Amino acid sequence: MRSYTGMLALILIHGNLMLTYVSSQNAGFVKSPMSEIKLTGDAFELYCDVVGSPVPEIQWWYADINRADSFKQLWDGARKRRVSINTAYGTNGVSVLAISRLTLEDAGIYECRASNDPRRNDLRQNPAISWIRTQATISVLQKPRINASDQEILQPKSGQELPIILQCNLTNSHSIHQESFWMKNGQEIANTKTAHKHTMFKLSKPRADDAGEYMCVYTFKSAPNANATIEVKAAPEILGHKRSENKKEGENATLHCKSVGYPHPVWTWRKKVGRGSYIDIDNSTGRFFITNRNNFTELSIIGLDIGTDPGEYVCNASNIISSRESMTILRVRSHLAPLWPFLGVLAEIIILVVIIVVYEKRKRPDEVPDDDEPAAPIKTNSTNNHKEKNVRQRNTN
Repeated sequence: MRSYTGMLALILIHGNLMLTYVSSQNAGFVKSPMSEIKLTGDAFELYCDVVGSPVPEIQWWYADINRADSFKQLWDGARKRRVSINTAYGTNGVSVLAISRLTLEDAGIYECRASNDPRRNDLRQNPAISWIRTQATISVLQKPRINASDQEILQPKSGQELPIILQCNLTNSHSIHQESFWMKNGQEIANTKTAHKHTMFKLSKPRADDAGEYMCVYTFKSAPNANATIEVKAAPEILGHKRSENKKEGENATLHCKSVGYPHPVWTWRKKVGRGSYIDIDNSTGRFFITNRNNFTELSIIGLDIGTDPGEYVCNASNIISSRESMTILRVRSHLAPLWPFLGVLAEIIILVVIIVVYEKRKRPDEVPDDDEPAAPIKTNSTNNHKEKNVRQRNTN
């Protein structure tokens, strides 16, 4: 139950005496740390969120499980810098205690303390009264022993890819083993669960997109999961990219490249400025912005300039195995580009009209009949009758 108290404060402002009521709220927990079971070599984080007015101070304390009455305060950087304490004060007080590379000696009781009592750090005060507390128990178990395959490096395509078999063998554990399965890049691989301590995963025809971080995971009845990691490495191969991009002057352009392979590559962009000459592109130019995310890179160009931006852009992906690059051609059209088809048709019509006019003006005079010339004689029916009469006379003779 939170209790609320009131305080009277006298404030003198511009010579006037004012009586003000200021409320306060005792410290209380919004979120408390949770107990966990961890393995040696792992890490854990404990969260503590408190409220109060004024905002309470937060401290972390530790006691061995066998000596729960002898707490010692924890500080940031303790235990050879394996302890990290991050605390922020705002409306609430929030603190995160993190310990990495756990050993068996890290097991114990971790206590979050909070107080906004003005006398909380007075050695004459009883800490049990001025500080509120919440605890979490961290148990640390010896990590099971897993024998795993060495890393694999995929060779470039040769037409005779040999299968690769990844193997793990659970040789020692302090809890009953339940099952095992395989993961790739943090995602479980389907149909790989088995109850055997010796487990295998086969890459029948390994390619660059099969490269990644593989993990065999073992589950136990009363202990956290244990795992071993096997890296399958390969040179990057750029699969997805734009071969060309057409844009208008003043618009924005986005070029991208996507690759497969592992480890994830380091991406760079270049632009061709002459025969065999390139310049590097970075985010300092003001109009060029590069975004890289693992196997993906994106180049954004703001406000295209038809005079300087068209050309060949090259993305390069490099890792410890090798490097690959790919080219994209950027074309920038003028604002008048949409009018070009209309102007072309208009030009054809004008040319056709000119040709017709010129042709009409250059016609030869003799091709046009003269009205003054006499017309050719016209054959009449009398002439035809005369010819028929002569024919009949010959036949009679």
